[in-house]
Amino acid sequence: MPDLRPTPDGLYEDVASQYGAALERLARAYEADPELRRDLLQEIHIALWRSFHGFDGRCSLRTWAYRVAHNAATSHVIRQRRTRSKALLGLDELENLPDPNAGEQSVDRGQALGHLLNLIQRLKPLDRQVILSYLEGLDSASIGEITGLSAGNVATKIHRIKGILARRFHEGGNDHE
Repeated sequence: MPDLRPTPDGLYEDVASQYGAALERLARAYEADPELRRDLLQEIHIALWRSFHGFDGRCSLRTWAYRVAHNAATSHVIRQRRTRSKALLGLDELENLPDPNAGEQSVDRGQALGHLLNLIQRLKPLDRQVILSYLEGLDSASIGEITGLSAGNVATKIHRIKGILARRFHEGGNDHE
């Protein structure tokens, strides 16, 4: 009787086709520099391809893909932090960060999204992982599987991060909702 389980290559192809756009958004959220973002996206795809030899089906394919992608992105951020001067900020530090756009009264949608993305990129990796997973539509339980946090802790973090991001965004004079 033939083995009907998906092959690692087949799993990778499924993830690449189903979640490719989400992986690109994740890479954009973790890396602002376009060249480094392309490198990160390659790192994510390589990590995914290698990981499917160990995929045992105990979680959904989506959860597995996000876990591997976020781990690859976090490793990338840590490596890049060693060579960059821009430090990552905790939630408390982000609240007190001076806003570079404080004098502007209006910005277009692209600038607003860029400002929000900049705020997200300044979060520490775990906080960034939680909010990006939330923005991709994952529930607290799935995010908990990816991060190793309890679902309750994830929900608390999401609430706190959203509040801080909203305050920081609006303090900068960006009045888009």
